[in-house]
Amino acid sequence: MFESAAALAQEHAQLEREMGDPAVATDPDRLREVNKRYAALGPTVTAYTEWLAATDDLEAARELATEDAGFAAEVPGLEAAADDAADRLRRLLIPRDPEDDRDVILEVKAGEGGDESALFAGDLLRMYLRYAEQRGWRTEVLDSTATDLGGYKDVQVSVKAKGTPLPGEGPWARLKYEGGVHRVQRVPVTETQGRIHTSAAGVWVMPEAEEVEVEIHANDLRVDVFRSSGPGGQSVNTTDSAVRLTHLPTGTVVICQNEKSQLQNREAAMRVLRARLHQMAVDEANAASADIRASQVRTVDRSERIRTYNFPENRVSDHRTGFKAHNLDTVLGGELDAVVESAMAADEAARLAALGEVAR
Repeated sequence: MFESAAALAQEHAQLEREMGDPAVATDPDRLREVNKRYAALGPTVTAYTEWLAATDDLEAARELATEDAGFAAEVPGLEAAADDAADRLRRLLIPRDPEDDRDVILEVKAGEGGDESALFAGDLLRMYLRYAEQRGWRTEVLDSTATDLGGYKDVQVSVKAKGTPLPGEGPWARLKYEGGVHRVQRVPVTETQGRIHTSAAGVWVMPEAEEVEVEIHANDLRVDVFRSSGPGGQSVNTTDSAVRLTHLPTGTVVICQNEKSQLQNREAAMRVLRARLHQMAVDEANAASADIRASQVRTVDRSERIRTYNFPENRVSDHRTGFKAHNLDTVLGGELDAVVESAMAADEAARLAALGEVAR
């Protein structure tokens, strides 16, 4: 397994040489590609170097221990250090999701439960916006349909990292586990008897695709324009600025009406459409590949109930990983790391187990 680390170290050294090549320095696209790959390999190469040093120290101590009992006393500590270094390297060598560095488009939709579900969708939106702010990501609401009580029937948000994120720190790497059905248990504001109701909202997270990655032919696209409207049917403006895009081959429909400009709404709708088509292509490729690992943690299946937010007990529970905590108020305030990292850990464990099966 660690032979692959040696190959990555060689690639890292080659990339470092390329960064000093004038031909690469004058080619912005190639330089960006080299820098991104160099940064991505850095943690693995560092771990590989540390593992080599730890194993060399251990071997030297074992050899000297045959002549000097003082070195024999050091062997157990050096064995533990070598094991720790090997474990860190093994985890970094786990095959990564190729989409991990991508920005995302996140959609939240109210489900069953009427106004209460829409209010909960608004709570989830604020949770994700605050989480993104804490991680230094940029957010942009691409489109939304608000309700009279301040909730959302549906909302689409772009989440972008600033610069090149470290492995496992990009928006997709952390938010992809949020896809699914989120359930809430609480007394709704519209409830006069004080009874606890259960409602749900759906979340869908997609890696954002570049324009050159998803080809959309003009003949495959139907564009309809209409007048935007707000809560209760109230007119937002008096021009036909809202845009509905229909991708005819797949039947995918995207509507955007937040902006007053038809052009801006069309651009936002195209971003969402590209992300959806890209995700569909990835899903199809994964389904067709016989060697795709079945992760224990589902990512973008909106039909799966993944989490419950229980207000009376101030409890949040993740049904995939068994994570449970009684700090619902802080989680909804954007403190999502512990919940997200429980999903990341479960996914990593599944990948490690798959590697072990391959090794045997």
